[in-house]
Amino acid sequence: MGKAGRALREVMQQYKINQNKLATTMGVGRSKIHYWFNETQDPVAESVADIVVALEKINRQAARDFIRLYLGDIAFEEGDRPNGEPTD
Repeated sequence: MGKAGRALREVMQQYKINQNKLATTMGVGRSKIHYWFNETQDPVAESVADIVVALEKINRQAARDFIRLYLGDIAFEEGDRPNGEPTD
């Protein structure tokens, strides 16, 4: 499916965030997280924003990594990249 599900799965695995924790923080059912995590269903744009807000509450770096994985370098200003590299 989509890039958001892959990015979410990678971040959740890397930062050991379980589906129940994210669902509780977002105020949604765990099944919704399950669908995204397993790429059965893509989150809508509003849900992507909610994912970022929830990840910020759980782990700020996880939220930044999700944004980077989902949007790529367009999400960060020069000098603000997670790896510190400037843009070309």
